[in-house]
Amino acid sequence: MMINQQGQGQGDCATEILVRQFRQILVWPLQLTPQEGKITATAYWERLLSLDTAWQEVVDDDAESSVDLRERRYAEFVAFTPDVQHFLYGEGQAADRAKAQSDRPIRTFRRCDVATIDLVLRKGDPTLTLNVERIELYFFYDVDLAVLAVEIDGSDLSLEQVQEIMFRFGRAYPNSWDANGNGSSCCASVQLRSHEGAVLATSDYHQRERYLDFVSNHLSPRVADHWSFLLQPLMPHHGSEHGPILYRQLEHHRIPMLAYLAVDDPYRIGRDDWMRLGLAARPGPKGLAPFAAGFLEGFEARHCYDRFWDGQRGHDQTATRMICSGRAFIMVGEADNPHFTNAETGILSQFRHQYFLLGLIAHFHKAALLIVRDRLATAMSQLQNYSATTVKRFKRESRLCHVNFLRFTHRYWFQEVSNQRPAQDLFKLWTHHLGTERLFVDVREEVLDMISYLDSDGLRKQANTVVRLTVVTFFGLIGTLVTGFLGMNLIDLTQVSFVQKSLYFVAALVPMTFFTFYIAAKSQRLAEFVDTMSDERQPIRVKWRAFVHVWERGR
Repeated sequence: MMINQQGQGQGDCATEILVRQFRQILVWPLQLTPQEGKITATAYWERLLSLDTAWQEVVDDDAESSVDLRERRYAEFVAFTPDVQHFLYGEGQAADRAKAQSDRPIRTFRRCDVATIDLVLRKGDPTLTLNVERIELYFFYDVDLAVLAVEIDGSDLSLEQVQEIMFRFGRAYPNSWDANGNGSSCCASVQLRSHEGAVLATSDYHQRERYLDFVSNHLSPRVADHWSFLLQPLMPHHGSEHGPILYRQLEHHRIPMLAYLAVDDPYRIGRDDWMRLGLAARPGPKGLAPFAAGFLEGFEARHCYDRFWDGQRGHDQTATRMICSGRAFIMVGEADNPHFTNAETGILSQFRHQYFLLGLIAHFHKAALLIVRDRLATAMSQLQNYSATTVKRFKRESRLCHVNFLRFTHRYWFQEVSNQRPAQDLFKLWTHHLGTERLFVDVREEVLDMISYLDSDGLRKQANTVVRLTVVTFFGLIGTLVTGFLGMNLIDLTQVSFVQKSLYFVAALVPMTFFTFYIAAKSQRLAEFVDTMSDERQPIRVKWRAFVHVWERGR
């Protein structure tokens, strides 16, 4: 894992803190959108499997794996509670591995065509070449969601360079531009290279007009070229080109991330740099905090998980400091400690697998809830002028949202994911900073309010129908009693022909049918009249007025 620093030597400053090993994993949730209602959540990965792309489904076969790899997977597996194990790995016997793979709630795809990434952090800076360890795409059963995971690694970087990478690399698009036309807070250049060194994609943060035109035309931000390349054949929902799978962004331009730093002496890192790392802020002058003192008050209590860190080396555990601010999770430890840097059974392995999966679940929870909220808002926006068509569509979409929310709650909503205390504590800290529990409560109340409205509206219509039928029955009873009384031998039809009987039947059927439908049409007014008649406190004048109002026009 070598870094190519063109035009700059390493370790120019004797007091410079070097990051011997650096890992960064971006976790980018994206909402998938169906095309004309013809694709379901399950069909997204089926569609991807049918296409000739760089993505290949990941199929684990532990029986053919090395002992070290199987041990690493075992440690990863037992780190989670049984319900989370079913979510992450599925169920099934080893003899029926194909079925177990197909029944997994998560389907993972991987592409291996990108080998390295060339970063120019700021215009005029040297080029940093970092390795690409994995590019994976996760689909979830019954949820219109995909998560892109990109892991890069480097070695012998200065702490300032690491801070710049964490601050600049994970940008889906620029939020503004500087005086020179470069994307603010973005890398000056990002190039994806193949194993042969060929350039596969290059960033276009500096092309301001393309982003401005896209927002003007589609009212949606444009994704940078190198990210669009990695996502293909997934295409933006609002773009001019429609691919086989469409997506839209759920949150803003900063992609959530995890970072791992192995340094010679983490105790030399100052408080200001801890804050910059934990909040993924840009580097700054030594001794100066990245934000105002009031905002940073209680930073350690709110963001730092110091179970294995006391600043005084006063314990026998591997010195590890973990910081979580929701969108960023940082792990820092000693580069000369084999347990911290072991990629198979050490803390580095835990970071790349157990803690990555913690972050995946945390961001999946929030993204899935945001999708439900978006669907509720879309269903409400389609309710136009209370027309029959839009009301019917609104009811169908609202009940579908309710069903999807119930499925998510019973299948995927884990408040505890591990019996291991550090993972348990960090997941709670992670979800707290993401605001997931509060979002869950809000979405649940919105869904229940919508269903309560639909149920009350249905009960109101049902009650109204019962009233109308009661009125029709009430007034129809008059005709039934009269015709029943007078019909006794009033007209002797025993001697007439069948044709005459049919004519008499039609002659009676037509006026009675007209009478029934007329009474049904006037049932609401007649119900008001009957209600007034039944009120003994009302005088005859009021009751007569209520009767007259039944036949008035334009009421």
